[in-house]
Amino acid sequence: MKNVPVAIVGGGLSGLYAALLLQRKGIEYILLEARPTLGGRIVTTQSQQQTPTELLTAEHSDSNAAELALINSTDSFDLGPSWFWPDFQQQLGSLIDELQLPSFAQFEEGDMMVEHAADEPPMRSQGYKSSSPSMRLKGGMAALINALYSRLDSTSIITNQIVRRLNKTTEYIEIVSENSFGQLTTWQAQQVLLALPPRLVEDSIEFTPALPIELASQWRNTATWMAPHAKYFAVYDTPFWRKQGLSGEARSALGPLVEIHDASIIDGNGALFGFLGVLPSAVRQSICEAVLKAHCRAQLVRLFGAAADSPKAEYFKDWSQDPFTATTADANGDGQHASAPACKAASGVWAACLTAIGSEWSQQFPGYTAGAIEAASVAVQSLPASLANDL
Repeated sequence: MKNVPVAIVGGGLSGLYAALLLQRKGIEYILLEARPTLGGRIVTTQSQQQTPTELLTAEHSDSNAAELALINSTDSFDLGPSWFWPDFQQQLGSLIDELQLPSFAQFEEGDMMVEHAADEPPMRSQGYKSSSPSMRLKGGMAALINALYSRLDSTSIITNQIVRRLNKTTEYIEIVSENSFGQLTTWQAQQVLLALPPRLVEDSIEFTPALPIELASQWRNTATWMAPHAKYFAVYDTPFWRKQGLSGEARSALGPLVEIHDASIIDGNGALFGFLGVLPSAVRQSICEAVLKAHCRAQLVRLFGAAADSPKAEYFKDWSQDPFTATTADANGDGQHASAPACKAASGVWAACLTAIGSEWSQQFPGYTAGAIEAASVAVQSLPASLANDL
């Protein structure tokens, strides 16, 4: 049983950034991640592969730390968040600069396509550019996860550990986690940082004593950003639509993709991606993935021509079916941004030792990658200075 000043539950962006901040303060921590991989909702694919795979992998031992996969290709596609806006998400932008991660602007040159009704052909319309450029990372958003992980003590990061219970004693918080073989491990910490979506925390972790009723209700009613959605990618040798003067953007009232964007790599493969917004999660589950992909290809043909019918690779991620992201309430939700709930109890036994740091708890950017950075930073800054002396 390991006793540490701080335990972080969740190895997505907020959890890893919190770990980096703690490490810089000289505060010992343990990070427990339920998945065999790090990154949370940041999932990046490689164009050479035919199935989605995260860039960070880990063995399934309950005692080892995650290891970086040696993948050097920059032809990567984000099945989770893709963009950031450094002009107004300055803290995230500064971190990306500090980590020396190359970035590039989202392609938006040319016209866009619009579908209004089944009995009307798609219309070509003047495109538009974001007033603050949407930026992407070379290598995908997983490059940010890899860069953070490479700066951390890997022995403090444990994957395949699903946190089941938090028990508050008079001296510490007892954390009970379960690995992929059903084996339980108990940890002890003075402080716990919850780097998970609010609903997932309230739905999947047992608290003893129970969380305050009002706080639990706030967390339960906070939608997880993007959890009801699915994302489809089609990868091509070249971005052929650009030769037609098209930006790769499209909007559709028919679907299955309601919003489509160019996802091409600079000096690499062409790609289009879209959000499946017309079909609710329950309907998607009644249709096999191959059929869904076929419908997506057919829509791309309607919008961009026959060349769209032969992608060299396709990727599909339904976030509503990810058990470490979405709850039943999320899968049936409308996917709208929620206001940030309280990140800690106002009083009671949990008030001074439990803080939520997932992106939904960000006051400025709830649900966004920038929100994960902000929430983690605020939480670590508020920790007692005495924790550095507990080593």
